[in-house]
Amino acid sequence: MKLLLPDHLIERLREPVCQIAPDCEIIPIGPEGEIAQSLEGADVLFLRWGLNPEATRRILTRIPNLRWVHTISAGVDHLLFPELRESDTILTNASGVFNVPIAETVMAYILAVVKRLPEFWARQREHRWEKLPLRELRDLTVGIVGLGDIGAEVARLCRAFGMRVLGLRRRPAPSDIADEVMPPDRLHELLARSDFVVIAVPLTAETRGMIGRAELAAMKPDAWLINISRGAIVDEEALIEALREGRIGGACLDVFVQEPLPPESPLWDMPNVIITPHNSWSSPHIDEREIDLFLENLRRYVAGEPLLNVVDKQAGY
Repeated sequence: MKLLLPDHLIERLREPVCQIAPDCEIIPIGPEGEIAQSLEGADVLFLRWGLNPEATRRILTRIPNLRWVHTISAGVDHLLFPELRESDTILTNASGVFNVPIAETVMAYILAVVKRLPEFWARQREHRWEKLPLRELRDLTVGIVGLGDIGAEVARLCRAFGMRVLGLRRRPAPSDIADEVMPPDRLHELLARSDFVVIAVPLTAETRGMIGRAELAAMKPDAWLINISRGAIVDEEALIEALREGRIGGACLDVFVQEPLPPESPLWDMPNVIITPHNSWSSPHIDEREIDLFLENLRRYVAGEPLLNVVDKQAGY
């Protein structure tokens, strides 16, 4: 077996990889996708973080007998080139690795809004002692668009705070973490009933632009939109209009159509917007979880067992 590994992980992974697959030959991948060794016979690829799409595509097309690709991201929209989508190569992702930090970030956004922390911070800078009326989370409603691994963890935390949880799933089923689970054709109902709307669906052909003018118009005038998934799921122009005109309460955004968010974007200066730089996943435990997941899948691969987190390449998640 020939395994392509990010060069910065080789020393950390060499021993456990060799224990699982003693005959494995490890080929390093540089930060720009540089590969110095022959790829003949290579069959497993562990994609590194931050590799640009063209470099990724170049690697994929250079390995004719590739059998399995593992990516350290949960979303795979940046990987589904025709060459990979139409091949027999198995694609696995890092679903489950980021649930805790992203869900905690969502709760930080929600608490910051109901406890008006940005306004207090502004007054602190001005040395102003001024009380503000605050809200409780208990009995507020959160609508979670996408009850996958991340959405489910958000739901669990929201329930712990006493919030009502509405979930949207492609295949709805009763859930012990949501008060109600709806199919996609009830999206507008979920939006109309929610005080906070959390976008947690993957970016696919079906979800691209799913939150547009009509959906924003369906939201409560004081509701906040939270996006920790992919920027292109929300029509950014329509969102800016709704925020400017006060048609929704505000937005907490970790992802954007263009990243980094351009300095000239009006979102930066809107008082009803909280921006984080695609950072909600950050945690000191991510590397450990990523490696544990990959090594378990490598063990399964060598043993001929089904892999974890296999992506449906046609569905896009």
